[in-house]
Amino acid sequence: MPDSAAYIPVYVITGFLGSGKTTLLQRLLAASELSDTGVLVNEFGEVGLDHHLLRRVDEDIVLLQNGCLCCTIRGDLSAAIRDLYGRRERGEIAPFARLAIETTGLADPVPILATVMAEPVIRHHFRLGRVITAVDGVNGMLHLDRQPESVKQVAVADRIVVTKTDIATRGAIRDLMMRLHHLNPTATLLAMTIDGVPDAALLLTADLDHPAAGSEEVQRWLTLATAGANDAGHHDHGVNRHDARIHAFCLTLDQPLDWTAFGIWLSMLLHSRGTDVLRVKGLLDVSGADGPVVIHGVQHLVHPPVHLPAWPDGDRRTRLVFIVRDIARAEIERSLTAFNCLG
Repeated sequence: MPDSAAYIPVYVITGFLGSGKTTLLQRLLAASELSDTGVLVNEFGEVGLDHHLLRRVDEDIVLLQNGCLCCTIRGDLSAAIRDLYGRRERGEIAPFARLAIETTGLADPVPILATVMAEPVIRHHFRLGRVITAVDGVNGMLHLDRQPESVKQVAVADRIVVTKTDIATRGAIRDLMMRLHHLNPTATLLAMTIDGVPDAALLLTADLDHPAAGSEEVQRWLTLATAGANDAGHHDHGVNRHDARIHAFCLTLDQPLDWTAFGIWLSMLLHSRGTDVLRVKGLLDVSGADGPVVIHGVQHLVHPPVHLPAWPDGDRRTRLVFIVRDIARAEIERSLTAFNCLG
């Protein structure tokens, strides 16, 4: 199997209706370091890229001024990805180093992740980079209160970009940021104003499977998750009927893990309760391994494990971060103990 760096990373950009994900995508594509990006959207008209077009390659693909390829999704997503890759390999379009997919505002991003991670042909050439969720700085609280899809989009994110921060009150942004961190303490929170855009490198370039950035990425979400877990019992600000069912926690294990037993346990957990395990991330101390093993998954989907050559900090203990719905922490702890996963 080729190294993970040989696969084309897929970045999923999601967010509720009106959250600003299209504007975010437009600004990211203007960055010079993203000129070799392929983009899949539902319709060119929805994305509003017309004034950026340099030329139309065919009825489905346009070439943007900075070299990015933008392609419409007509019908099945997997067919669109395979077709785009086929054109790339035949030399009909310029090679792209990454693929960005913008979802519709009402979309559950998990089926898109499943397409990338589970479809046999696609997974042979592509890998999942990260999930980027845009949240409306003005209406985000309302969306989280009333729209379960919005909560799900936040819970599965690796990066959360709060938009319209220049037209929302400072207090509203602070409260929204606190609530987003409560829902997903492993995600990096970023802000976008009407004129500014977050660093493209934090969103659409290096990620966990990128050799040069893997350890740094793990350190980032581990630090966020640990702080979030410590704060979880002290803050209930903004918790509502959706949030009350979703909570995050971090398990720390002092002894090394038996990799086989742990793999069986995690597989059975996700098989039986995968719908309610919205996110799991872990830095594992595996018996016999010099460096840690990183695992991360969304619901029933688990990324291929990443073996880091060294620990990102001096703490060699296993740390498992869960974002779950209607599952008690004690339930996870009991099942982990029952499987005798400690080496």
